[in-house]
Amino acid sequence: MGAGGRMNVAADDKPLAHKRVPVSKPPFELSDLKKAIPPHCWERSLVRSFAAVFRDFIIIGALYYLADTFIPMLPKPLAYVAWPVYWFFQGAYLMGLWVIGHECGHHGFSDYPWLNDTIGFIVHSLILTPYFGFKYSHRTHHANTNSIEYDEVWIPKRKSDKLYSEILNNPTGAFLVFVFKIVLGFPLYFVFNLYGRKYEKGITSHFYPYSPIFNDSERFQIFLTDLGVFATCYAVYRAAAIMGTQWVINIYGMPILFMSGFFILLTYLHHTHPAIPHYDSTEWDWLRGALATVDRNFGFLNHAFHDVTRTHTVHHLFPTIPHYNTFEAREAVKPILGEYYKYDDTPILEAVWRETKDCIFIEPDVVDGEKKGIYWFHK
Repeated sequence: MGAGGRMNVAADDKPLAHKRVPVSKPPFELSDLKKAIPPHCWERSLVRSFAAVFRDFIIIGALYYLADTFIPMLPKPLAYVAWPVYWFFQGAYLMGLWVIGHECGHHGFSDYPWLNDTIGFIVHSLILTPYFGFKYSHRTHHANTNSIEYDEVWIPKRKSDKLYSEILNNPTGAFLVFVFKIVLGFPLYFVFNLYGRKYEKGITSHFYPYSPIFNDSERFQIFLTDLGVFATCYAVYRAAAIMGTQWVINIYGMPILFMSGFFILLTYLHHTHPAIPHYDSTEWDWLRGALATVDRNFGFLNHAFHDVTRTHTVHHLFPTIPHYNTFEAREAVKPILGEYYKYDDTPILEAVWRETKDCIFIEPDVVDGEKKGIYWFHK
């Protein structure tokens, strides 16, 4: 995976150095970027969108069939190798299915909101993701990207948090933080809003209808989300009763764990880098916040993830563009973005280790003895 991080890179993609990106007001407007994108990139095709869904289900089904049929026939030493291989690839393509649900939440799947929500609700429920809860918190994330007060996810720690700035600010601490994120970050984010925005009142959870994340008009849909995830959990329970717990762990549980790790890996690396800033309310504006993201290259896993790994910046600028058109849209706006476009081709395992140990907390720039509202990662 790490070495594969340099595959499938467009010829003009350049690695992003640690040099800080521009934080001045961009010399272009959002409308300039929109005009540069070919009109057909905005078109949502039911054929192409459903083809992506069917692709994922076909590959997931084929991997399940191969694992369930042939791995039990292998000698135990080989089976101990084959199961992790299955978990890895099944988890990757489950993450691809998760990407489709995410696109439904942005209404990038089709022109029909009811169809977007139906498909998104089904696929996310099957992989234990609260569709409507995530849809609404993610909407806030897109509206407040890299605002240290109002963003909804991957809120950086401050130097005053001694646990991170002192106790865990070493290679051992960084490794423990990395393992914790990959293994438990997914469920803890959705259940307890770990890594999310801190609210003064209320229980903050993507599963709680009365969470301050949501407004009154959204609470019933959060209840439906809970029913969808509960239905999947009950189906898993029944499968364990019939097929055995070990079978369920091997076929479903471990792939979900790997998918959870990929979710953390993608979202963390798109929003964490030594060269990108965060802003407080004195400096933040929507365009600079949306531009403060990083495109990454996951090598052969780009295919599993529908190539959203390399187009995250344009996704933040125009989230309704369907995934199969974002690469073309990215290429169209890159000449305008110039230094404001951020791409890092560092192999993924190397990148996540670097970001985990180097991006410990944020502190503001100090100009003429005064702290400004632009914050950078430190270790």
